[in-house]
Amino acid sequence: MFRELGPLSYNTIWACELTLSSYQTDTNCAFENHRHPKLTMSCVPVTDDCDEACANCGLTASDTAKLKNCNACRLVKYCGVDCQRAHRKLHKKACKQRAAELKDEQLYSQGHERPEGHFCPICTLPIPLPVDNPNHSVFNICCMKRICNGCDVAAQTRGMKDCPFCRTPMLKNDADELAMIQVRVAKKDPEAINRLGESYCHGELGLEKDMQRAVELWAEAAELGSIKALFNLGVTHERGVGVQRDKAKAAKFYEKAAMQGCPLSRHNLGGFEVEKGSYDRAVRHRLISAKMGFKESVENVKEMFMAGVATKEQYAEALRGYQYAVEEMKSHDRDVAERFGQ
Repeated sequence: MFRELGPLSYNTIWACELTLSSYQTDTNCAFENHRHPKLTMSCVPVTDDCDEACANCGLTASDTAKLKNCNACRLVKYCGVDCQRAHRKLHKKACKQRAAELKDEQLYSQGHERPEGHFCPICTLPIPLPVDNPNHSVFNICCMKRICNGCDVAAQTRGMKDCPFCRTPMLKNDADELAMIQVRVAKKDPEAINRLGESYCHGELGLEKDMQRAVELWAEAAELGSIKALFNLGVTHERGVGVQRDKAKAAKFYEKAAMQGCPLSRHNLGGFEVEKGSYDRAVRHRLISAKMGFKESVENVKEMFMAGVATKEQYAEALRGYQYAVEEMKSHDRDVAERFGQ
C-alpha cells in the first residue's frame, strides 16, 4: 500500500523537535487544593415575545424603533450603539458571566460524535484511537482516505495491491506522492493541505523540514475545514514548535476541533483544566473523550478518582462509555490484521 506519512498525533510525533506525545497525561499531576467552581446567573434573558425596551434609555420597541440584542450575552437589548456603550459599565459583569455560560453550553454539548474521517470508508466502522497510529490504519494519498488495517490486510490477502478504496495503483516514489498531494492542494483540498503541512513538519517526501511553512499550511487547511489541522495547530502552539508558545491560542484551536468531534483535542482541553485546578471541567472533557474510545482519558479519570477530585460514578461512567466504544470498533478483519502484526 501507499506509505504512511509520519502522523502528527502519535508517539512518533515531532521528529521535528518535539519529544512529548501530542496528547496529555496527568499521571504526575498534583490534585491538591481542588475546587469546584459553579457558575450562577441571576439575569433573565430578554425573549422576543415579551415587552422590549432599551436597557439603557428605556425606549420601547416599535415599528420605528428597532432593538438589537447584546451579541455577547443576549440578555438585554439596545436601541443603538450609543446606549450600548453608555450601559456597558453596568452590564459588563453580567454580560461576561452569561457569555461564558453560553460558550460552555456549546463547548460541552457539541462534538460528542467522532468526525467522518475517523470512520473507515470501506467497513464504515470507527477506527481505534489514535486513528493515525500505524497499528490502526493507513492513509492513502491517492484519495486522501484513511483505511482501517482490517480492510487493508483483507484487500492484500485477496491479492489487491492497489488502493482498496479508489483502486489507484500504488505510487512508486516520494516524487509521485508529492505531485499527487500538490494537485489536490491546488484544488484547495483541506486534507491534502494538512498532509502537505505534515510533510514539511517531518521533512518527508523530499521536502526540507520547515515548521513555519507547516504552520502556514495548517492554518489554511483549518480555514477550509480540516479538523486535523486544528489539532495540529493546537499542538504547535501548546509546545511552542514553529510558533511562539501560547497555551491560550492552543486552547482555542483545541476547542474548535473538540466541538467538531476530535477526541484528542477534547482530552487535551481536560489537561489544561487540570493545570488550572478546574477538576470538574477537566472531568467533563475527559468523560466525552473516554466515551469516544480514547483510553488515556479513562486512565486520567481513574487517576482523578483516586486523587479524590472525581467521583466513583464519574469513573464508572467513563469506563462503561469507553468499553462500549471499543466494542463498536471491533471486527473479524481487524482481529486478523492484529494477528498479522499490523
